Amino acid sequence: MMRIFGTLFAGLVGLCFGSFLNVCLSRWPERESVVEPRSHCRHCTHTLSWWENIPLLSWLILRGRCRNCRAWIGWRYPLVELAVGVLWAVQTWDVLPWILDPYFLPIQTALYAAPVFFSMLMIWLLIALAVLDAEHLWLPDWMTIPGILIGIVDTSLLGFLLIHQPHCDCIGVSGFAYALHAILDSLFAAGLILLIRWVYWLVRKREGLGLGDVKLMALLAAWLGLKMALLSFGLGVFLGALVALILLAIPAARRESGSWSLTKLPLGTFLCIGGIVSSLWGESILNAYLHWAGF
Repeated sequence: MMRIFGTLFAGLVGLCFGSFLNVCLSRWPERESVVEPRSHCRHCTHTLSWWENIPLLSWLILRGRCRNCRAWIGWRYPLVELAVGVLWAVQTWDVLPWILDPYFLPIQTALYAAPVFFSMLMIWLLIALAVLDAEHLWLPDWMTIPGILIGIVDTSLLGFLLIHQPHCDCIGVSGFAYALHAILDSLFAAGLILLIRWVYWLVRKREGLGLGDVKLMALLAAWLGLKMALLSFGLGVFLGALVALILLAIPAARRESGSWSLTKLPLGTFLCIGGIVSSLWGESILNAYLHWAGF
């Protein structure tokens, strides 16, 4: 029962944080404060009442339109709220049995809960970066660089918990070793994207990847480790190629973009999706692939 209650609570809190994220995503590109003024319609500046600010539910009641001017609000608002809520609930469901272990002391429970909060923060951050790149082709440094640091701290904390397990055979290993490993993984992942970027420039004589993608890969490697970061990259490239093929198959999209081969696709968005999928189901995906491949 506690597991169900905790999961539902995490999902509801996630909906609220998703609603706040929507405010940030609307105001950050315009360099506006996320605190003042109060939430309002971006078209007619109508200040929203409390019942118009209920995550997900208000959008459904209003049928996706402003109550005052009837302007279309957009699908991004409910999708972001739902994504944060569902992903936080899924993650909480997976880890609650460990956190609620009756044999844990309060300090142990706090230590095991801390990485969960870090992971929730990283999921929130990746959703924010995914939307910003999709809408503005923008991966701001003031989000990716702190994300790298948070990933290193999260990996170090997980390493600290691992080496203090009763049956852990980790002689000579410390939390600093895990931090160093996370830093090296970040450098390797960033170097890989820089190499691809350089090769693309040699072949096409123009940039194909932005430096924001380089820092995003470093973030994923710091948080998930190099193996899962590479899986995130593979999933991201696959999703990007799939979207490119869909655009190629739509005549209207080709007419609007002129040349489909010159259309800029938000690789960062696909990397973020790959990172979230890898964080939750990465091991299962790799095991299924290895089994299918006969390894």
